[in-house]
Amino acid sequence: MAKPKQVFYCVECGNETIKWQGRCPACGAWNSIVEHAERPARDSKSGGGSAPPGGAPKAPVRISELDGEDERRISTGIGELDRVLGGGAVEGSLILIGGAPGIGKSTLLLQFCGRLSKRKKILYVSGEESARQLKLRARRLGAEDGELYILGETSLGNILSAAEESRPDVLIIDSIQTVCNEGLDASPGSVVQVKDCTLAFMRLAKDTGITIFIVGHINKEGAIAGPKVLEHMVDCVLYFEGDGGGGYRIVRAAKNRFGSTNEIGVFEMGGGGLKEVPNPSEALLSGRPAGAAGSCICCVMEGARPILAEIQALIAPTSFNVPRRNSNGLDYNRAMLLLAVLEKRGGLKLSASDAYINVVGGLQVDEPAADLAAILAIASSVTDRPVDARLAAIGEVGLTGELRSVTSLEQRLAEAARLGFSACIIPRGNRNKYAAPQGLKIIEASNISEALSYSIGAYRK
Repeated sequence: MAKPKQVFYCVECGNETIKWQGRCPACGAWNSIVEHAERPARDSKSGGGSAPPGGAPKAPVRISELDGEDERRISTGIGELDRVLGGGAVEGSLILIGGAPGIGKSTLLLQFCGRLSKRKKILYVSGEESARQLKLRARRLGAEDGELYILGETSLGNILSAAEESRPDVLIIDSIQTVCNEGLDASPGSVVQVKDCTLAFMRLAKDTGITIFIVGHINKEGAIAGPKVLEHMVDCVLYFEGDGGGGYRIVRAAKNRFGSTNEIGVFEMGGGGLKEVPNPSEALLSGRPAGAAGSCICCVMEGARPILAEIQALIAPTSFNVPRRNSNGLDYNRAMLLLAVLEKRGGLKLSASDAYINVVGGLQVDEPAADLAAILAIASSVTDRPVDARLAAIGEVGLTGELRSVTSLEQRLAEAARLGFSACIIPRGNRNKYAAPQGLKIIEASNISEALSYSIGAYRK
């Protein structure tokens, strides 16, 4: 028998190297390279290998002869989750859900089970909690009825056998880091185990048509722990975001082979579990203080949904040699760029002040259309003059201080008018490209100086 080949891999990212190194060249983690004996490939005719055999070889099929019927979807019974999945979970798909500890992954899945088990058979495999613990949580969430079966197991072979015997419509694995294949000389949660077990579940989903949900832990950088190939193997990757101490949770699709990756689902955590938030704009703006300086409203697009978000800024004289900078919800490098543009083009002295920027509600704002609102919030805090509470700002800011046009402007303006805003500052480059909603005054500006003159204490209806 051939001697097993020794390979080295990073336990943080799964990158393989030919020799041991103190620092991973891919992710930069220190002391994360470990040695592993790679098992030689076995003869496929003997049925060897850690994953179940694929059966008899299949002959190629002409694409024109394949079934052109649209994929069959299973509604989860949770509207916000169906939105993110593109209309529901596709039968025979493999879905990976990741998030920080305590964010609500298991809670969401149990609520999903409670609604779907009345018409589908579900097998919930838990490697972290006992059956009694799941029973108590299911009772609290009202998910005790229906065809919901619980299995406390971590062995891959036993899980596959239980799935083959019970033939559920939906299989939930909580979590993939606890499942292990005894045929591998590696501990549960290692790169080798995670990769091998996920491959086995992928084959199970494709061969039997079972829809499989897999819960994955995340590392300190916020990415799903394990090899990057884990995300390549699955059909859909969902991230559960939000502040663990806050009330709102956001489900975002990072990958979706059967739908858009731009949609988000918004939930509110309460005593009875996760509650859908069908109108996130109104929820995110609730509790906004009246007449407070350092706050401005922007409208961002999350897929096809416009969402109004509040951007807050606090600028205070620093007591250190180097001013402190902090950004939460807005990209840090983008926030530093806007501070530099405001000081250079807006004439406000910021280099000797601490700057703190925050997006209320735990929302992560990535698109540049929120630049202008951040600029106005910073300027409002510096001058201690509040922006009008009924004014919204939409626009991308360039390095010369100019305002660039944005997309989907009509949808953004309609959302602002629906929530009672009376004015909105937009880039002049969007002129004649929109229809203004009734009751909403449109203020066009070509640069940040014009926007500041309109907003900081100047505009009052």
